[in-house]
Amino acid sequence: MDYLKIEEVAAKWGISARRLQTLCNEGKIKGATRFGRAWMIPKNAQKPKDGRTKAGRAAGAADMPMPKKTPFLHLTNLYQTPGCAESATAALAENPEAQTLFAAEIAYSRGQIEKVYASANYLLQKHSGFYAVLAGGMLLAQCAIWNGDLSMWRKAKIHIAEAKAESDRQRELITLSLCAVDSMLYDVKDFPDWFKIGCFETLHWDALPAAKVYYAKYLYATAHGIAAQSFELQGVSGLALMGLLPGTIEPMISQAMADKTVIAEIYLRLTCAVTYHYAKNDTQAIRHIDRALALALPDKFYGLLAEYCRTIGGLLEYRLKELDPAAWDEVSLLYKGYLANWSKLNSQITGRQVIANLSQQQRAVARLAAFKLSDAEIAARLHMSISGVKQAIRTIKLKSGLERDAFAAIL
Repeated sequence: MDYLKIEEVAAKWGISARRLQTLCNEGKIKGATRFGRAWMIPKNAQKPKDGRTKAGRAAGAADMPMPKKTPFLHLTNLYQTPGCAESATAALAENPEAQTLFAAEIAYSRGQIEKVYASANYLLQKHSGFYAVLAGGMLLAQCAIWNGDLSMWRKAKIHIAEAKAESDRQRELITLSLCAVDSMLYDVKDFPDWFKIGCFETLHWDALPAAKVYYAKYLYATAHGIAAQSFELQGVSGLALMGLLPGTIEPMISQAMADKTVIAEIYLRLTCAVTYHYAKNDTQAIRHIDRALALALPDKFYGLLAEYCRTIGGLLEYRLKELDPAAWDEVSLLYKGYLANWSKLNSQITGRQVIANLSQQQRAVARLAAFKLSDAEIAARLHMSISGVKQAIRTIKLKSGLERDAFAAIL
């Protein structure tokens, strides 16, 4: 393919070189390629409509729709094979908006938050479609967590809530997106009844993989709250619900496999591993962790894995260190930043005193203590000595300033 320099195309189209460079940066020139610091543009490239004019805005409104009716493209079967992130992104070249979103979601899975932030702003400023606005809001919320930024978090939720829905189905998708955002902080108190019972029949089927991922997170958050006695569910106490959750999540995993929704499968497996772990079944937890790692590592989804270090860090570290020590180093580094800022934002939003400077073992001890397990039970579960558990409890008290019966507030 023959290429021209920025200056040559700018003269040909009658626009400034600076404006043309902006169009290239925004992905609006099909086939434009960066060589070092310079953009090269195909000789036969077409001049895009000027979105700053009335005619250009009208043309922009007619952009190709998202290839899936969901703002969660990465959770659909657009990503079917581990290691295919770049080829799956390239396959969306005919739809720059979808390509921008999908690439940003892949970047988030890798922990590349600066790239995510740039894409979120692009999608929100473009305002060309309902799904793009929802997606931009979701990306911005994810960036807010990784940066511990309350103002950004609020802006993200406003963008989602004010997306221009044209049907009941789209309005329900707004609700799903808001539930997804809140589930990132395990703040599930305001979820609608239809979500709490897993009734997703009003959603478009393209959104079902995401609905299942966030529903599994909601179930875990509920089971955790009951075990820690932070809220009640009639007839259920302790870890009883936690022990039942794998029976709900396992069929979702099987369906994700059948649908070839690989990233959704990774999330579901890791969430299922957490529930197995706290239900005293590490054999099954490790089975899911190992499969999740096999799916996540080919495309280096280290950011996704870092999210789960907070809830299942010890087992995840153990398996990942055996499989790929260098990958664990990357995940561990991402986790340190993620945990500090997740804790900061969670504290600001929920009013809870989330403590970030606990070690993984101390966090595991604190969680089981919050579940009202005795020192002997914690020691047996975590393969520690009873004196080691007692020492960990003392350290947690010193770091948090809380007594044992209030440990649920720091997790």
